[in-house]
Amino acid sequence: LASDQVGTLITALGTGIGRDEYNPDKLRYHRIILMTDADVDGSHIRTLLLTFFYRQMPELIERGYIYIGLPPLYKLKQGKSELYLKDDAALNAYLASNAVEGAALIPATDEPPITGEALEKLLMLFTSANEAIARNAHRYDPALLTALIDLPPLDVEKLQAEGDQHRTLDALQAVLNRGTLGTARYQLRFDPGSDNAPATLVAIRRHMGEEFTQVLPMGAFESGELRPLREVSLALHDLVREGAQIVRGNKSHPITSFAQAHAWLLDEAKKGRQVQRFKGLGEMNAEQLWETTVNPDTRRLLQVRIEDAVAADQIFSTLMGDVVEPRRD
Repeated sequence: LASDQVGTLITALGTGIGRDEYNPDKLRYHRIILMTDADVDGSHIRTLLLTFFYRQMPELIERGYIYIGLPPLYKLKQGKSELYLKDDAALNAYLASNAVEGAALIPATDEPPITGEALEKLLMLFTSANEAIARNAHRYDPALLTALIDLPPLDVEKLQAEGDQHRTLDALQAVLNRGTLGTARYQLRFDPGSDNAPATLVAIRRHMGEEFTQVLPMGAFESGELRPLREVSLALHDLVREGAQIVRGNKSHPITSFAQAHAWLLDEAKKGRQVQRFKGLGEMNAEQLWETTVNPDTRRLLQVRIEDAVAADQIFSTLMGDVVEPRRD
């Protein structure tokens, strides 16, 4: 409340602030649009503003006066045509759709090609898995999660059936330790858990004389935040074999993993297209601001509503709390 910007906002709204002065009936505007940048910093500022309205002027939310403006994060330009995309997911979907035009994945010598919607689905599955890895990088080792993509899905029943001879973990450990001379080394073990404790994957990472232990709940791969890894593993395991290549138009490229096919196809899809990422609204010129963020006919708005007061209070308390981990989640 001591912020000059918040003071200016309170003056502009006309409602006053505090127990003795606040009167929502004096509000000057019935559509208050929060416009922040489409990046992480913008989302933090938006969270602060939403917290301010929720704590200090809840009636404005209850009456439906608060909106969130959704400026695009990307602009694609090809020739004279321009296309605005709201976020990373929209960009990835657009590029995947264009990447598969005239493209085919030949998984191995004498194997039928994978084309069209089937190939696009694989691209999006792979993208979803990498997004899950990025979202959980603060919690789990990204190298460990990435290594899981090309291997059979981790399965509790299978690991239990293997007993002390965990061929599944041996394969994962071999991938992690391949070419790691002078860098990190991994040792993995499976803990089957008990009636009161879930099954877990224990990863011990040794690097520069230090040892780090990480515990991954197996349930996270089944239905939790790491489920995309299981889905992509089911689809891609043993797909790319000897003689595999990716083809698009009259170009072809040999591959040894689906990751190579994914990267090559997206690079090809970007050719001839300029991809601009807006770091902030200040990077847009007046015409772009009008078209994407201001024009009532083309802008995107979300109305802020409170459908569960208890849950909303818990969320804002968490976001404004001192503990970092719950805020990230």
